[in-house]
Amino acid sequence: MDLREVFAVNLRRLRNAKGVSQDDLAHEANVSRSYLSQLEKGTFYASLNVLGRLSTALGVEPAELLKMPSKRRSGMGQ
Repeated sequence: MDLREVFAVNLRRLRNAKGVSQDDLAHEANVSRSYLSQLEKGTFYASLNVLGRLSTALGVEPAELLKMPSKRRSGMGQ
């Protein structure tokens, strides 16, 4: 998974966890809803400026948007 995909998965997960619509998050972060949608699909790269605005709007540290997902799966391993 490349960093763009990691960002997309985390952005979508964090937005959904906060119960925020794409429209509301886009407005809060001062980006268009269609651009936000493309970020969540992993189609576009986000600038550091946009990453900062999105993390502020979501109330998380910017690093939260770039964390690799856990490798743990239910039913596997220990």
